[in-house]
Amino acid sequence: MNAPQIVSGQALLGEELALRPVDIVIEQGLITAIEENPRAPQFWICPAFFDAHTHLADTVAMDCGNSGDLVSMVTPPDGLKHRILAATSHTELVAAMRAAITGMIGSGTFGCADFREGGRPGVHALQEAAAGLDFLPVIFGREGGEVDAYGLGISSTRDVAGVELQVSAARKAGKRIAFHAGERDKDDVDAALSFEPDLLIHMTHATKKQLRACAEKEIPIAVCPRSNWTLGVTASARYPSLKLMLDLGCTVMLGTDNAMFVPPDMFSEMAFTATVYRLDPKTVLRSAVEGSQFTGSPFFIRKGARAALFTLDLSHSALAFSRDPIISIVKRAPMSAIRNNVFNLKIQ
Repeated sequence: MNAPQIVSGQALLGEELALRPVDIVIEQGLITAIEENPRAPQFWICPAFFDAHTHLADTVAMDCGNSGDLVSMVTPPDGLKHRILAATSHTELVAAMRAAITGMIGSGTFGCADFREGGRPGVHALQEAAAGLDFLPVIFGREGGEVDAYGLGISSTRDVAGVELQVSAARKAGKRIAFHAGERDKDDVDAALSFEPDLLIHMTHATKKQLRACAEKEIPIAVCPRSNWTLGVTASARYPSLKLMLDLGCTVMLGTDNAMFVPPDMFSEMAFTATVYRLDPKTVLRSAVEGSQFTGSPFFIRKGARAALFTLDLSHSALAFSRDPIISIVKRAPMSAIRNNVFNLKIQ
């Protein structure tokens, strides 16, 4: 039997992200004890991030240009990204996604919720890219790919024919349902809400009434602020209405969206979001972990949970002078400060 692993430092515990000097005891992938230790070393222990919305395959189209609008660049079936994906070999596609995942792991991200084009082969390509890595991809498939995936990922209801049949079949198969909605306007949000999805993406231009419905129906929202600004669907801190979402009681998750334009880097996403939308850094950090509920074991650090955390070494950076670890993690922590990841794929 393997000896317990002990991680010591100043840990951000639970959903409250309460800072405590502790020893975290890990056995067979689970946190079995959290013990106070006033002499714990000056490492910060942070719950692993979960990127709540990605299109990792779009790494093959990285920085090919963003001079077009949302429709011409990313809307199915003929957007620029779809044409590039169709011309990309399986080998290159897998290599690109694996490279993206490797970078995400290095920046404290243990999983993501990915919308995967290309039907069943597309889903299998992402599964192949993640194989052997300490990473949990939660895949929303399309074009039949949902059969082998966690769920069904649908673009705007106005972009896809036969949505009702797709959702019905996916529900019967026990799959989760996710929609893009409200990215460029509010007009597709009510249609998406009518299907009572398990996740809505963007909601950039959703109305207060629509957001209240999300709160009442407990439908989480994955927001992607950098992508929204990059693609020109917002140029205002009023959109998406993050403060209103939170005030209404919505569950807000942070995602990076399209790897074609925005790197899947949660440190950068947090810093941008906290600065532009002037949110409490603790709220932003929580949103960078919140999506991990889709893995079945949220990454927040608590007894009985999956061990999904990383440590930051303060000794070789200006972080040693921080007066508030949460603000520093959200707004200025360099990836180079990550000392090690404790990501456990299997829990017993």
